[in-house]
Amino acid sequence: MDVQTLTYIIVGLTFALYIGIAIWSRAGSTDEFYVAGGNVHPLANGMATAADWMSAASFISMAGLISFMGRDGGMYLMGWTGGYVLLALCLAPYLRKFGKFTVPDFVGDRYYSDTARLVAVVCAIFISFTYVAGQMRGVGIVFSRFLEVEIETGVLIGMTVVFFYAVLGGMKGITYTQVAQYCVLIFAFMVPAIYISIMMTGNPVPQLGFGSTLNDGSGIYLLDKLDGLSQQLGFNTYTDGTKSTIDMFFITAALMVGTAGLPHVIIRFFTVPKVKDARISAGYALILIAILYTTAPAIASFARVNLINTVSNAEYGATPEWFKNWEDSNLIGWVDKNGDGKIQYVAGKAFDGKPDFSEARGEYGQRLLHNTPTAGENELYIDRDIIVLANPEIGGLPNWVIALVAAGGLAAALSTAAGLLLVISTSISHDLFKKILLPDISDKQELMFARMAAAIAIAIAGYFGINPPGFVAQVVAFAFGLAASSFFPVIIMGIFYKRMNKEGAISGMITGIAFTSAYIIYFKFINPGDNNADHWLLGISPEGIGTLGMIVNFIVAYGVSRVTAAPPNHVQDMVENIRIPKGAGASYHHHLSH
Repeated sequence: MDVQTLTYIIVGLTFALYIGIAIWSRAGSTDEFYVAGGNVHPLANGMATAADWMSAASFISMAGLISFMGRDGGMYLMGWTGGYVLLALCLAPYLRKFGKFTVPDFVGDRYYSDTARLVAVVCAIFISFTYVAGQMRGVGIVFSRFLEVEIETGVLIGMTVVFFYAVLGGMKGITYTQVAQYCVLIFAFMVPAIYISIMMTGNPVPQLGFGSTLNDGSGIYLLDKLDGLSQQLGFNTYTDGTKSTIDMFFITAALMVGTAGLPHVIIRFFTVPKVKDARISAGYALILIAILYTTAPAIASFARVNLINTVSNAEYGATPEWFKNWEDSNLIGWVDKNGDGKIQYVAGKAFDGKPDFSEARGEYGQRLLHNTPTAGENELYIDRDIIVLANPEIGGLPNWVIALVAAGGLAAALSTAAGLLLVISTSISHDLFKKILLPDISDKQELMFARMAAAIAIAIAGYFGINPPGFVAQVVAFAFGLAASSFFPVIIMGIFYKRMNKEGAISGMITGIAFTSAYIIYFKFINPGDNNADHWLLGISPEGIGTLGMIVNFIVAYGVSRVTAAPPNHVQDMVENIRIPKGAGASYHHHLSH
């Protein structure tokens, strides 16, 4: 059976499963819509958290980034996994004990201020929309290649499916759908990895295959082979980095604390019955996430070796079928600069920006381009997002594996999109309408507002998927910086520092955001020509500046809180109560009363 038919069958079955689960578990109250009624089993919540966490960025893009960046790509692995550990240990259990649905709700109540709540709502919505635009692009890429429809049509199909289970089911529908999506995405990620590891190294465990010798009789280690190939083509040595240590540290820390402040994952810990269950489900999720994250560097290396071996210096007419398929989806482009009919793949840009394909074909059958190539020897453009999706085709795996990977990519994108859309809808219905603008609305009206907000958010997300702003990749760095420099200090100090007051929190959030966004806007938009290590403050790139923004936030918040009035006693008691277990808390208060 051909790839397209198999993809229709496998993707169709998974979509039917997701929609079936949504209908079976639709939400009847705001409690079910926001936190699935608070009675999800820790293992199910761990699987749902893992699916929510591992977005299209983890499934589709991360191995692609590592594949092209080599050692420098490791900061995504360390930042995103480290961020999850930080969130699970330092934030989730305490927020769960506090018992609020959303981060803005925690900020508003802990800092007894609607202004603080409003700043948090704006941050939550901005971060979530940034992310959801990337998920929708992932959906469009998968559909355009495997179902051979336009990217626009692909995004519309994805929007329809998410609309079904996010608007109907709320958190209850999303949770059980994400359990199914985790199973689909991890199976789809691991099957080709195991296959290719056996083919290349004879080792069925990709994580071990990554450090093994190739089974082509040469006795060369995989990474040594990759270093040699990279150097021959003029790329940096794969196992050496080009970034400075300070920049690597700051970017990793920004990804880490930015991720720990992400609202769509924090909300997951409210869906279990007890604080203890929140900790257990966090542990399950960490193990389930680690399966994919420890495999990604291996996939990146296998794919890079296979890509260079099959494409570099190959005659276009003799290129494998997968190359022409991906060329038709506008994600690979070749221009014959020296007229020899061979693909010269070396370091350097082939085009300014992305290739602008025309419908015309060249003398070898290649797609021609409207934009002119840049000077230099490289003739090949490869979109990093195709590495995982094209990997089974590059490795020559069976068609059903290729179709399975398409279903896995969609599961990863849709599960995260749903979680983010829920954050947007609860921020609007619960934090903006119920808490600030219309405090007297009933439970039923609030649920209606939540569903309307989710529907509008899906429409906006779809628009960004169809017309991705040229700076989506830049805005993702912006979102991490924003989350790191705004949410993280406020939540941490809200839990661990009783003296932190509303003046400190608001001034800290505003200075953190203002500093970080000004730095990013200057280097990314106003003066991109200066965006290099010579002009950066302390050698820190815009991607890593959120860490400095966070430090600024901490310093300002602490300083302002010391010179302004302490929070009311009931707030200080509340903070004390979040941190101290019930038994200890009771004896502590008993001791005070005497």
